[in-house]
Amino acid sequence: MKVTDPARFGRVAVVMGGSSAEREVSLDSGRNVLEALRARGVDAHAVDGIPALLDALRSGGFARVFNILHGQHGGGEDGVLQGALEALGVPYTGSGVLGSALSMDKPRSKRVWQSLGLPTPEFVALPRGADAQAVHAAAKQVGFPLIVKPACEGSSVGVTRVFEEAQLDQAVELAAKYPGDLLMEALIEGGELTVAILGRQVLPSIHIVPKGAFYDYNAKYIAEDTQYLCPGLEGAAEAELRALALAAFDALGCDGWGRVDVMRDRSGRNWLLEVNTAPGMTSHSLVPKAARAAGVDYQELCWRVLETSFREGT
Repeated sequence: MKVTDPARFGRVAVVMGGSSAEREVSLDSGRNVLEALRARGVDAHAVDGIPALLDALRSGGFARVFNILHGQHGGGEDGVLQGALEALGVPYTGSGVLGSALSMDKPRSKRVWQSLGLPTPEFVALPRGADAQAVHAAAKQVGFPLIVKPACEGSSVGVTRVFEEAQLDQAVELAAKYPGDLLMEALIEGGELTVAILGRQVLPSIHIVPKGAFYDYNAKYIAEDTQYLCPGLEGAAEAELRALALAAFDALGCDGWGRVDVMRDRSGRNWLLEVNTAPGMTSHSLVPKAARAAGVDYQELCWRVLETSFREGT
């Protein structure tokens, strides 16, 4: 729905922070979103975490929710918050229960893509606490080099690139510090790209060129020397990448807005990594960069994300 009057949104809760591993990123995102919405005349208020939000909603304090929580287990990106808001009949931004839950679970996302013939790197999902024999057998199945990561975290939390077997146990130990299962995935060597989706508009891709070996937490949120090339590709290659991103987004039942992360190997083939259903909105974040390249400034971007809270009957 296209909204022209900020009063149409009512009183908006911008829920941020929470209790996931991505709390600090979410707080940074949330402060920026709050400032942008208020600058456009929206009656927006910060709320820290899901329990505080639900208390406020039960007292009738807000008309809708801008969800800028990141991650799972109190992070608001795994379908739990979406289910609670559905039960309370409160409109919210971004994907619903299914799209949020499925996107947060990387192995299940990849199985859906595989079933539809969409390209994603070879992988093995390992249950938490898998013994060393199972871990090393999985690594042999995937082949080196590979990536070890928590199956249900974002922001490159707990991620290690593993080039030889001697590095494997330490990588698994790091990933196991986070809740849930582990994902072991073939490392695609090439360019890292991301494609943002806003409503049904697919924004220009971004080619991420970190100064270091790969786009880790530091490169995402702290370093000032990461390069972002937008659009990341040109012509038919860019069109193909955007079409793949939208197909991946739709396959997981996502809607509203989000970001699809892709690796492009040295032969020019694209490989789907994951979908983020509540992407970062910090000064280093990628969706604002892509939006700006499409002529959408930060305030307009936040407004249009808030418009995604208007679903049928809301």
